[in-house]
Amino acid sequence: MTNTNTFQGSQNYVASDELMRSVNIAIALQKPLLIKGEPGTGKTMLAEAISEALGKKLIIWNIKSTTKAQDGLYVYDVVQRLYDSQFGNEGVDDIEKYVKLGKLGEAFSADEQVILLIDEIDKADLEFPNDLLWELDKMEFYIPETKQTIKAKQRPIVIITSNAEKELPDAFLRRCIFHYIEFPDAPQMEEIIKVHFANVEEHLLQQVLETFYWIRGMYQIQKKPSTSEVIDWIQALQIGGIPAEKIRETVPFAGVLLKKNEDIDTLNRYL
Repeated sequence: MTNTNTFQGSQNYVASDELMRSVNIAIALQKPLLIKGEPGTGKTMLAEAISEALGKKLIIWNIKSTTKAQDGLYVYDVVQRLYDSQFGNEGVDDIEKYVKLGKLGEAFSADEQVILLIDEIDKADLEFPNDLLWELDKMEFYIPETKQTIKAKQRPIVIITSNAEKELPDAFLRRCIFHYIEFPDAPQMEEIIKVHFANVEEHLLQQVLETFYWIRGMYQIQKKPSTSEVIDWIQALQIGGIPAEKIRETVPFAGVLLKKNEDIDTLNRYL
């Protein structure tokens, strides 16, 4: 671990030189880093790798379709306060105890710089990114219930991921450093696999890579297998004791790689 703010990859994450440069430019310019790429290319794991490499706490805000920007700032539990007042509980006049900071508020309030991951921002509605513009620019927000301004003690390093399910607003994009993680080629995938399986048998690895990219190359495949799926597949092959020479011929445990009936049927037509 190091306390410098220069990311040079980590022991458990294979990052391209271009990706490392993007991370470091975002840190230097104090701008959010927006990461796009198809599912399974390591977008979420990047934030974990930065956290590990820089020795900084990671705060994860998982975005869902129902998530509102307000959720990341704070929540005022007015129902609990009303309940307490009805039953004569003490401290109902202390509004602050009914205010709970969200993930953004937690990152701003941290005494030391943290990594804030806003994961899968494109799952929320179209207004969600615009609703965060002020907070991400100024690194502060106001709580009217307590008349407090929460201002970042240390500006967090913000990583935002998107699966490109919907376009993000231009005003939001202008405030970000952007990087698209290309799907790994075979040599890079070999590096990634060896991070997870240091002692993988070489012949098995080459058969896995050949078969994996052959399947990804089929234009009829609707959901192409990802990095995480090939790692699961190797584990399944090892547990099943499948000989390397049978991998390309029969594609055992194809359901670990392919998750649609139509894709399994497409593969079977080629076997």
